[in-house]
Amino acid sequence: MAVVNIEKLCKTYKIGSVQLPALREVDLEIEQGQYIAVMGPSGSGKSTLLNLLGCLDKPTSGQYWLGGEDVSRLDDDKLSLIRGKRIGFVFQSYNLIGQLNVIENIELPMFYQGFSEETSAEHARELAILVGLGGRLKHRPFELSGGEQQRVAIARALANDPLIILADEPTGNLDSESGTEILNILDRLHQQGKTLVVVTHDENIAANAERTIHLLDGQIKQEVHNRA
Repeated sequence: MAVVNIEKLCKTYKIGSVQLPALREVDLEIEQGQYIAVMGPSGSGKSTLLNLLGCLDKPTSGQYWLGGEDVSRLDDDKLSLIRGKRIGFVFQSYNLIGQLNVIENIELPMFYQGFSEETSAEHARELAILVGLGGRLKHRPFELSGGEQQRVAIARALANDPLIILADEPTGNLDSESGTEILNILDRLHQQGKTLVVVTHDENIAANAERTIHLLDGQIKQEVHNRA
């Protein structure tokens, strides 16, 4: 089953009278359970592609089906619902809430989906244990290392059992040891059948992914299948 299917996807930004094409007729299909790395130099369209896949932006033209639903022309309110229910995000800068502890940060997506406090707290605890933070449940972000904060972010991304997990440079702010720990968690999620799309400059992530897509000037210039 294709989780993602995009056809001739284009995104052009208008700055004054200048048209700046960021994506040019991109075609891409991602099957359920695949692990995809997206690479390319700055300005190649990586972030634009991730924003469109994450329903954070709308394409200028082309079509995007997520889980069989055409989300290309949905309004902002409907896109917000899609993001909350079907997409998990992991950011380079973690984007945790400083006043909340580990459990509370992981609970956030479930709160917005109307889960009961008891259900969300129990599930958040299970996810914290899954990413190796069972002993840090009451710690706030400033009490955690960068690697631990990224683990919280991954657990939060899993909270609503999303159709797809999108990660933007998830090891970009981490030392090599912490980066390896995050790589191992991503590998385990893939082994559990999660669908992952990771924008990265990290060759180790690309080597671990099933497919590596290389973008240049808003187009897919190369695709490498790393493993079956």
